[in-house]
Amino acid sequence: MDLSVVIVNYQTYELTKNTINSILEYEYPFKIEVIVVDNASSDDSLVRLQEYFNDKVKFISSQENNGFAAGNNQALKIATGKYQLLLNSDTIVWENTLEDIYNYMENNEDVGACGCQVLLENGELDMACKRSFPNVKNSFIRLFHIPVNSKDDDYNLTSLPDDEVYEIDCLTGAFMFMRKSALDDAGFLDETFFMYGEDIDLCYRIKKAGWKIIYYGESKITHLKGASSKKQKSKLIYEFYRAMYIYYKKHNASDSIFLVNWIVYLGIGFLCVLKLFLNIFKKKD
Repeated sequence: MDLSVVIVNYQTYELTKNTINSILEYEYPFKIEVIVVDNASSDDSLVRLQEYFNDKVKFISSQENNGFAAGNNQALKIATGKYQLLLNSDTIVWENTLEDIYNYMENNEDVGACGCQVLLENGELDMACKRSFPNVKNSFIRLFHIPVNSKDDDYNLTSLPDDEVYEIDCLTGAFMFMRKSALDDAGFLDETFFMYGEDIDLCYRIKKAGWKIIYYGESKITHLKGASSKKQKSKLIYEFYRAMYIYYKKHNASDSIFLVNWIVYLGIGFLCVLKLFLNIFKKKD
C-alpha cells in the first residue's frame, strides 16, 4: 500500500462522508486505503457510513472515546501505507492535493511530514497549518498581539507566503502527510493529549528524530473548522488549555527556572478559567 488515510469520526456522518468522498472521487497513480475510526459515537453515524461506503473503506469501532490521539493511533497501528495521512473529518481535499504531496515526498526523502495550505470555509487561511513550536516568548507575543520582527518570534509564521513551499516546525493534525519510517522513528501520537496539542508534540518528535517538516503551500484543502457553533463546549476549552500545560511541561519546563515554570502554569490556569467564564455568556448559532 502506498498511502493510508486515517480519519476519526465522532457523530459527524455528513462531514465524514463528504471528507471521504472528496478523496475517493479522484483516481491516483498509487494505491490508497481509507481507514475510519469511530470514536464511540452515540448516534448511528458509524452504521450509516458503513452502509454508504460498503467495502471501499476500512472501519474500526472504538468502544470508548479516549480522545483524538487515541482514535488515530488505533488506525495507525493497522495502516500499511508507505505514507500515512492524518485527516480531519471536517475537511474537503482538493483535486491533485494528495498526488502533488505524494510526489513531493517521493522526491525528497529527508522529509518526514508534509502539510498543505488549509483554508477555512470563508477562504481565509487556517493559521494552524504552518507554525513555529510554541515557547514562552512567542506565546506571550501572540497572546498580546505584539508586532514581531523575527521569524523565530512569529508563532503563526504570518510573514511567510501562504502559497510557497518551505520548511517549518509544526503542521496541523487536520492534514498531516507522514512518511511511515519517520513515524516509526518518532512514535505514535501521545495519548496524554485528549485533543489539541498532539499534532505539535508529534511534529516536535519527528524533527527531533532528524526529519524535515515541510509546508507545501501550492496544494490545498478546506477545513470546516468551528462551523457548528460559536459557543464551545466547556470540555473543549478545558482540553485546549490542558494541552498547553502538557506540552510545556513535556518539552519546555526543563529549560526554564522554577519561578518561570510556575508563572506559566498559573497563566495557563488563569486563561482557562477566564475562557470558561466568558463562554457562559456566548450564544449558540
